[in-house]
Amino acid sequence: MKLNYKIIFHFFGLLLLFNGGFMLLSAIMSYVYNDGVTFQLLLSGLFVVIAGGLIMLTTKNHKKELNKREGYIVVAFGWIVMALTGTIPYVLTGSIPNFTNAFFETMSGYTTTGASILNDIEALPEGVLFWRSLTHWIGGMGIIVLAIAILPLLGIGGMQLFAAEAPGPNADKLHPRITDTAKRLWLIYFGYTAAETILLQVAGMSFFDAINHSLCTLSTGGFSTKNASIAYWNGQPIIQYIIILFMFLAGTNFILSYFAFKGRVQKVLRDDEFKLYFRFIAIFTIIATLIIYLRADFSISSIEHPMVWGEAEASFRHALFQVLAIITTTGFVTANYTLWTPFLVVFFFGLMFLGGSAGSTSGGVKVVRHMIMIKNGFLEFKRALHPNAILPVRYNKRSIPGDIVFNILGFFILYMLSFIVGALGFSMFQIDFESAIGLSASSLGNVGPALGDFGPVNNYSALPPLAKWWSSFLMLIGRLELFTVLILLTPFFWRNR
Repeated sequence: MKLNYKIIFHFFGLLLLFNGGFMLLSAIMSYVYNDGVTFQLLLSGLFVVIAGGLIMLTTKNHKKELNKREGYIVVAFGWIVMALTGTIPYVLTGSIPNFTNAFFETMSGYTTTGASILNDIEALPEGVLFWRSLTHWIGGMGIIVLAIAILPLLGIGGMQLFAAEAPGPNADKLHPRITDTAKRLWLIYFGYTAAETILLQVAGMSFFDAINHSLCTLSTGGFSTKNASIAYWNGQPIIQYIIILFMFLAGTNFILSYFAFKGRVQKVLRDDEFKLYFRFIAIFTIIATLIIYLRADFSISSIEHPMVWGEAEASFRHALFQVLAIITTTGFVTANYTLWTPFLVVFFFGLMFLGGSAGSTSGGVKVVRHMIMIKNGFLEFKRALHPNAILPVRYNKRSIPGDIVFNILGFFILYMLSFIVGALGFSMFQIDFESAIGLSASSLGNVGPALGDFGPVNNYSALPPLAKWWSSFLMLIGRLELFTVLILLTPFFWRNR
């Protein structure tokens, strides 16, 4: 079957309209703050909107059917189209004149990785900083819609598990139409962002800092308006606790938020993935708190401000913050955790492979996949003793089909292979072992901070140009569940059948 290129480009045009619209929003912010780049941002937005409108007009007579192959192309190349056009504000304003750097920053934004090449963030115009945060926010919500409404239909990476929560005729499902599902999720996403903005302002942040950090928290991105990231507010613990709350919510399946708002709290509390997600955070925070309190030297590990509520509270707060920031792949930092003992460095490195809940804005492997693999592993012991017994893996009291379990196992193997190949790729650029494995895990898991020369108090500006493209590729395949992008690299995908 030949590809329906018209519908593919029609979707690209729609994406460009959205992208250009958000650029115009950045131009308004630039005008309000009179930062001197309003015209350039306006020009960027108009160019992208006009390009998107023209593409939609020329492809309006497309066949209204999107098959699986076309779905893969729209998802994978749509992200690339967004990233390519998203560089325009950086280049036109002169904030990031180098195209490689601009593309890296934009891809890091849309994939909600939060890795940056900027050495002085605070020197950027407000309009550009707002655009930078918006790339996170757009990418974060795009991932939720993909995970809930599109990826299950394509059968990607075990995401069929969420077909039960995605659109369909079953009464237990969120809503019978994809568009209505997306609207409800957008509403929750917007509501959380507005709520966090208000709370951060009340806690002492300026409106500009509050809205930017809200955009980057809900998307689990990690871009900040300050060079020191959230450590800038180490003297105001309440700000960090607000961000902790919204990182937790952003790492939770957004459909559970929908159920909670509908009064179905028991459904949330009984969800297997949510329970494990909460337990992981609790256990890992206790471990990190004890080690920080007993072993860490705050005089060398804190970035800017002294602890103000005592060492026990500071140990707990920094532990909880960094555990959540890495599990949810937000990537904000309150301290240089690579100085908190070697055990915690390895500990946080391991957390980069965890990820938040499926149906959230988090990257990584996702808690539910780990849960299914652990359950299947324990069942293998029972199967060895009782080879004739039928022992299905269960999730939320439902049996999971064997093909989905194999799909998840295949995803994990492919993820680990991608991590190894990613690290090998970085090592080809004369990057040391610790930095190479940190870069690979961070890029693939969309975490942001890495290890070694690219740890939490450094950025990615020292990466060679080709290494930045390699990192951008890893960000993309990690964000889009591996199969979505890697399948496009196979010859049989492009054969007309």
